[in-house]
Amino acid sequence: MHRKDIGLAVLVICVGAIVALVNPRFLSPINLANTANLIGLFGLFSIAEAFVIVTGGIELSVGSVIALLGVIFIDLIATHGVAWPVALAIVLVLAVFIGLLHGLLVTRLKLQPFVVTLCGLLIYRGIARFYTRDGTAGFTFGTDFPALEYLVAGRSFGIPHSVIAFALVAVVSWFVLHRTVFGRHLFAVGKNEEAARYSGINTRRVIVSAYVLCMLLTGLSAVFFAMYTRSVQPASHGNFYELYGIAAAVLGGFSLRGGEGSIIGVVLGVILLQMLQNLVNLLGIPSSLNFAVMGSVILAGVIADTQFSAYRERRRHQAAMSLLDKAATTSKG
Repeated sequence: MHRKDIGLAVLVICVGAIVALVNPRFLSPINLANTANLIGLFGLFSIAEAFVIVTGGIELSVGSVIALLGVIFIDLIATHGVAWPVALAIVLVLAVFIGLLHGLLVTRLKLQPFVVTLCGLLIYRGIARFYTRDGTAGFTFGTDFPALEYLVAGRSFGIPHSVIAFALVAVVSWFVLHRTVFGRHLFAVGKNEEAARYSGINTRRVIVSAYVLCMLLTGLSAVFFAMYTRSVQPASHGNFYELYGIAAAVLGGFSLRGGEGSIIGVVLGVILLQMLQNLVNLLGIPSSLNFAVMGSVILAGVIADTQFSAYRERRRHQAAMSLLDKAATTSKG
């Protein structure tokens, strides 16, 4: 674990202890299970967002993609009678296509990631609303998919399957990002894309792959959310999810400039955000202030991280200057 991860883990424990002291219902089995389920659901697309952020990019269309693919998935299995494994494959293929499109627009046409994904946010939300004629996509009375519901929304030994899926994705993502050549290339591109290109890295392929991975995990997240909510209202489903994913990644140590971060940090960031959300609910704070409370905490965390980083940099600089002074004194002696 990085030093930032350890600090964030301590913060998570402290916040958990405070929440438990403020309201003991936090530790009730039902509340813990519900919170864990939400951690799993929101964690999937937060890790997805991290793969793009580490390259110095941004993905603002996550929420709209979740809405669009959720609508398509429900329509395929509930209206058209498509077998759910086939529908899942179709949704994931569409997700990969969206990621490939974004990556090519960024690398080939040299468009800004912010512009590309902001346009995607608007386009996919609009398509989802047009697809349903601004209605709600859901299951008709009596519709039942026991195998799918068990795999996606069920529990094993009291643990929600969304948490298990999140844990598996986190482990694989940690290995890919921190223990493979591809992961080192992602960090290198984020640090300095031009230097990475001159060192022989195919930067275009790396960036496109990051967007494809991001959308692939987002597609998986869309299926989990569709089965969790049992209905999708395209006008509101997935709203601000991209900001949640960005916040979790930033809290986890990912720099929006690229080249920094860890998957463990993202996991801890997701847990912290959901604990804060749970605290807001348990304290009876109006839901209209949820985002204000979370935004304030995130801002405070980022400011603290920036100040600590600047402090450590000053300490390193002072230590280096002291060594130079000692070396100069020794050579004169």
